[in-house]
Amino acid sequence: MDHIDDRSGAPSGTAGPAGAASPVDAARSCLTSSAVCLMAPASVLAQMGADEVSWARFAGHWDELGEDRYAAERGTRRLRRYGQFSLTPATGELVRLPHAPFVQPKDTNPLYETVDRHFEPLTDAFVADPLLRPLLDLLGQAASALEDAGRWIVKVHPFRVVATADDAGDPTPEGRHKDGVTLVSSLLVNRENATGGQSSVYTHDGRELLSTTLYRPGSLLLSDDRDSLHCVSPIRPMDISQAAYRDVLVTTLTAA
Repeated sequence: MDHIDDRSGAPSGTAGPAGAASPVDAARSCLTSSAVCLMAPASVLAQMGADEVSWARFAGHWDELGEDRYAAERGTRRLRRYGQFSLTPATGELVRLPHAPFVQPKDTNPLYETVDRHFEPLTDAFVADPLLRPLLDLLGQAASALEDAGRWIVKVHPFRVVATADDAGDPTPEGRHKDGVTLVSSLLVNRENATGGQSSVYTHDGRELLSTTLYRPGSLLLSDDRDSLHCVSPIRPMDISQAAYRDVLVTTLTAA
């Protein structure tokens, strides 16, 4: 297993430079051999075509999220939106699908499986952001190493988890779980005044595959959801006089 602090760079077992292989090819290889992959921010931002200005604009969408009342019922302040797309690898066609409740399949998430959860839709500005499409293309290429799909259903969840001195922010109150998809990914967009938030991926029999704390914006964690479980530890504020938050974009791909 790898215990990684992403401030130290990409260690062995993650998708960093790999000879002549591109970062996406390295990620595909890592996923097929290990079921999990951590892509370094420099590689991800280059694939997205992001610079300081465009990333700041992209991160600004996290200030427009709505309250997650389902998380609030369990004592966590989480803000989010949700939307889904159809992505056809052969043509590159990306189509935004009608807004619908988010439902996780049976035998995946013990808190919410088969429950209709209603979240505010993605904003038009977020959907139109020039950084979103190249990110989804990157994820589609990664997922194709796991399954040969004629079309992907792409579900997109921008999250912000908030913590205060009195209340920890728990990104995954359900604990270890799966999403019932092919590929699950978590892109760190920003974190402020936060400690904790360690992401861990396990085999079904409990062996830890990777544990990492995403500190640097652009860090991208990918895992084969068919063969693994994942969770994230709570965050707490470093300065207890101020709130802490952790902004991520969770995106899943499932063969249609």
